[in-house]
Amino acid sequence: MKKVLAITVIVLVVFISCKKTAPVPEIVPNDPKEVEVLEPSGDQCYSSRLNGNIVALSFNVNSHQEVNGKLSYNLTGKDKNEGTLVGNMKGDTLIADYTFISEGVSSVREVVFLQKDGTLIEGYGDVTDANNKVTFKDKKKLKFDTKNTLTKVDCPL
Repeated sequence: MKKVLAITVIVLVVFISCKKTAPVPEIVPNDPKEVEVLEPSGDQCYSSRLNGNIVALSFNVNSHQEVNGKLSYNLTGKDKNEGTLVGNMKGDTLIADYTFISEGVSSVREVVFLQKDGTLIEGYGDVTDANNKVTFKDKKKLKFDTKNTLTKVDCPL
């Protein structure tokens, strides 16, 4: 028993003493069980204005954590698209279907936003297109880059 304990301690010391370059920290959604449930509220509005790109999001969360709202992207060099958002809050993460019209064509794309410190950070990752809907292949592998941050704003009247 003492030999096993000694070997375990030596192995741990070796692993700890081998320093590797730490990867850049990633923003990760919390497990829904660890996050307090949002209370139903009025409209919540968020936007981002960066280098001529404008993203605007307004939504409402009901008592069942269901989300309904509007989302628009007006990106430099691309056609503006705007549409509706229908989804759910899962802990600190908004997962929704974004139905929009761009160039006269209606499309559906899954969107994911992480709530963090009064902001929403849009997630991105590998997608798949099936049944006329673009969805993320694995939501657990999404990246949340602070470049895609929407800040809370007053909702228009």
